[in-house]
Amino acid sequence: MEQLPLVGVRLRAASTFESFVVGENGPAVAALRARASTSGLPPLWLYGAPGSGRSHLLQAACARAGALGRRAGYLPLASNWPSADIVAGLEQLELVCLDDLERVCGDPAWERALFALYNELGERGGCLAIAAAAAPLALPIGLADLRSRLAASVIWSLRALDEELQGAALSARARALGLELPEDTLLYLQRRLPRDLGALCDALDRLDAAALTQQRRLTVPLARSVLQLDE
Repeated sequence: MEQLPLVGVRLRAASTFESFVVGENGPAVAALRARASTSGLPPLWLYGAPGSGRSHLLQAACARAGALGRRAGYLPLASNWPSADIVAGLEQLELVCLDDLERVCGDPAWERALFALYNELGERGGCLAIAAAAAPLALPIGLADLRSRLAASVIWSLRALDEELQGAALSARARALGLELPEDTLLYLQRRLPRDLGALCDALDRLDAAALTQQRRLTVPLARSVLQLDE
């Protein structure tokens, strides 16, 4: 996928549509898939609790767009960028995915930059996909014009997966990483970690790195050693 050097954000290899367990989120996933492949669609806004898959889906959309030869960029706004100038040039892309938008709400410089990006991207026929913790009107967006435009997005609330589907999602992510996640290790992680898919995926990524370094399988002893979870 072509990425803007200025942004320099790497996508997680495991964050694809194929490794995402849809659950009750079929319409939202379909809407995002459409924006990865089609120009001129209205902005899409996804919101949900931590671990609902917001970041996974935005990165999956960028990966899908790249596989189709389209230029896409993923910008995690929680990364504490030094200034809003980071968005300069994103309007040249065919898909722009902005994550954790709530992190810059209320900042005049960021809101002006996002308003300009919204308008310029739309004029060029590019698609905008945004993820946040809440719907647009529930966020403290100070710039009235930006607030009204974002509120007119196609808005979907992401539903968290139940425990069984969380397990399926974690197993799918492991397969995408080229790993086998044994049932006992999966159950250990689910019982010892918060029921938050994001936390589970972060733990799996840590285990992946440790397993590669130590040339070990994803066993319960490895998980206990790496994650240092209390018994």
